Amino acid sequence: MPGPLEGVRVVELPAIGPVPFAAMLLADLGAEVVRIDKIPGSRPGLGDVMATSAMGRGRRSIALDIRKPKGAEVLLRLVESADVVLEGFRPGVAERLGIGPEQAHARNARLVYGRMTGWGQDGPLARTAGHDITYLALTGLLAGIGRAGEPPVPPVNYVADFGGGAMFLAVGVLAAVLHARATGEGQVVDTAMVDGAAYLGSMTRAFLNQGLWRDRPEANFLDGGSPNYRCYPCGDGRYVAIGAIEPQFWAALCTAIGEDSATAPSPYDPAQFAACTAMLERVFASRGRDEWAAVFEPLDACVAPVLSLEEALAHPHNVERGTYVPVGDAPMPGPAPRFSATPGRVGTVGSIGADTDAVLGEAGYTAEDVAALRAAAVV
Repeated sequence: MPGPLEGVRVVELPAIGPVPFAAMLLADLGAEVVRIDKIPGSRPGLGDVMATSAMGRGRRSIALDIRKPKGAEVLLRLVESADVVLEGFRPGVAERLGIGPEQAHARNARLVYGRMTGWGQDGPLARTAGHDITYLALTGLLAGIGRAGEPPVPPVNYVADFGGGAMFLAVGVLAAVLHARATGEGQVVDTAMVDGAAYLGSMTRAFLNQGLWRDRPEANFLDGGSPNYRCYPCGDGRYVAIGAIEPQFWAALCTAIGEDSATAPSPYDPAQFAACTAMLERVFASRGRDEWAAVFEPLDACVAPVLSLEEALAHPHNVERGTYVPVGDAPMPGPAPRFSATPGRVGTVGSIGADTDAVLGEAGYTAEDVAALRAAAVV
């Protein structure tokens, strides 16, 4: 069955991290995505690994040197029939290559030109390098992640790269596609990871503005500051995650561990936090993680085992829902969210340049044209 984005045509330019992730998401939801890959062996790097891994699934690949004028012209020909372009260069690079928004819109006025950078297209840091940790640092969010009195802990690259970057890029270009289809007008979508990460912190900042959040780590009810919202070591050295914020969940937790919530140290009174923490540390250390998981699984107590990446694949809930699916020979998260009438699909992983001839043929290039481009090392 066609996915919800059936009929949306996307051209994905070479990039790593958030851009391939956003393109994978669009492809999983049914968009037709053509990925522009570097010519194999020309400039090896992480992009090649992503293109040929499970994150490169569901797209056709053309190996194209867009640094050459003829390569830029090929790309602009492809853009003529596309709805969306995704690019992740530093500001000004696409323009220097002759494939920026102005050149692209001259070929296709309805085009949505999705740009992904760390700092955005303007501002004093726009042309400087960065990574998830540096973008997150400037939002104020990183300072609140970790233990009090210790350095902040980088949350892998889940927050700025993929949450604040890829997901906002996907939402942005889809919103712009709706606008383009209604008006015939394309536009540029300037997606900055620092902007998206800051947006993800909206609730925390709203609490801060109302005096309900302390601007330091491990001092609030969602950052490990409260004893009923943190992880505890079990007797086997593994962990359980406790999220019993509401009184009814806390009461269920207390009953399960043989305590009376009316007389046990309270997680709602800061003066009792130390005693409450000590009680929970003692209790959970008395059994292994999986023993506690079996106790809490049927209860509304918001307690779960902290699983490793490998363990998560075999958890019964994930197995029954099919949360992870095989992509090639690798287990990967399946398409999300789920649609009742137009379910997403998991495409196969191809090789770099496998579809060069077919894609160029669809753009009007003859076999002789393709041979000439190949002889010139353009494709």
